[in-house]
Amino acid sequence: MLDNLSLADRFATIHERKKEIEAQYEALRKEILATGQEVVAGEFADAVVRLSERTNFDAKLAKSFLTAEQIAACTSKSVVNTVVPKAKTVEG
Repeated sequence: MLDNLSLADRFATIHERKKEIEAQYEALRKEILATGQEVVAGEFADAVVRLSERTNFDAKLAKSFLTAEQIAACTSKSVVNTVVPKAKTVEG
C-alpha cells in the first residue's frame, strides 16, 4: 500500500497512524477501566485488567542529599538516536 512512497514518506505516514492508534488505544483502555470489571469478554479476545503497584525514585530529591562528586560518580551518559518526521512546506 505504501510501497510506492519514499522511505521518509512511509515513515511519516506510519508515524501519523501511530498517533491516531495510540489515541484510540488510550480511549478504549479508559473505557475498559470504567466498567470496573476484571475481565471484559469479547468474541475474539478478553481484556484483562490487572492492578499493580509501582515505586518511583525521586532523583531530584536524592540529588539534594548528595555532593557534586557523588552525583558525578552516579551519572552516566548514553547516545540516543531519535528519528522524527518533518513535513515539507510548499513555497510559492
